[in-house]
Amino acid sequence: MTLTLEGVSKRVEGQTHIHRTDLTLQNGTMNVLLGPTLSGKTTLMRLMAGLDQPSTGRVLWNGEDVTGVRVQDRGVAMVYQQFINYPSMTVYDNIASPMRISGRPREEIDRAVRKAAEMMKLSPMLERKPLELSGGQQQRCALARALVKDAGLVLLDEPLANLDYKLREELRAEIPKIFEESGSIFVYATTEPEEALLLGGHCATLWEGRVTQFGPTPEVYRKPVDATTARVFSDPPMNFLGFEKRGASLRLDGGREVPASGALAGLSDGAYSAGFRPNHVELERGDPEDILFETTLAVTEITGSETFVHLDHHGERWVGLVHGVRDLRPGQPLKAYIDPAHVYVFSRDGDLVAPASYVEAA
Repeated sequence: MTLTLEGVSKRVEGQTHIHRTDLTLQNGTMNVLLGPTLSGKTTLMRLMAGLDQPSTGRVLWNGEDVTGVRVQDRGVAMVYQQFINYPSMTVYDNIASPMRISGRPREEIDRAVRKAAEMMKLSPMLERKPLELSGGQQQRCALARALVKDAGLVLLDEPLANLDYKLREELRAEIPKIFEESGSIFVYATTEPEEALLLGGHCATLWEGRVTQFGPTPEVYRKPVDATTARVFSDPPMNFLGFEKRGASLRLDGGREVPASGALAGLSDGAYSAGFRPNHVELERGDPEDILFETTLAVTEITGSETFVHLDHHGERWVGLVHGVRDLRPGQPLKAYIDPAHVYVFSRDGDLVAPASYVEAA
């Protein structure tokens, strides 16, 4: 089974919500749509499902054009962050409903419902009505119903957002295993890069209605094709700094010059943009080749075992994620260090020139 989007776009009242998109998803795969709010993830899923018709292009299922086919006539299951359950039915009947509609035998329905309920920690609640459940339990009911539908295409739009941390982490690990066994195509929308990495499979990064890159998730993370993709696949977003390579030196935006070391030394002379992720910002020098930056601390956020430091560097705001709880005061000067091996190099137009050298060594 394959789902193919050929030149699909979507315009609403003169505004482009999805730019021209070509995408092919294979059976038995987990496909993550990663992007910030309003990047086009839900719109793209609605086009895949047939809930919306594309302004241009075609949607193919196993090579057959299904662009005009109603969603009711496609093998599609959907779960939204804003879950939908039938309030007059019990949890058992909610989960069983798609199998009953398709005329499955009673014994098969019972086995599937109880298996899905056990997986979603709903077994003690099968006789309750959805309004007697917590928000997280209602979301799990909707997930269980999608699980038993045995659909060829399963669309999950931020389905774990309303669950508590422990259950969310458990289901993040289980969902790919659960669904891959069915051989269906799974599409999972999220705003969280960490969630995309945990789910694995393939990832499409979205920004303002464009799919900027699609491929195996670790590869998209390690080798983003451009600065936009790198920004999307980093939380907080990747930090950037303009520089010019001149011989054996790098002239940074702001006028300071530093030696060109490591992979940066091999760049052709010219203007570039350096990108580095927050977890690669250090407050202590770890290596003699680390590049020193004089910054000013703007804000700190303590997460428990780590601290986010918001730094001002000549008017540019950077974010670093450092280990430990730091006793720091807003306004104080801070030395920040960047290992050149962790620096991505982009053209001034945003295209990737060279991935960070630590990626090549991995």
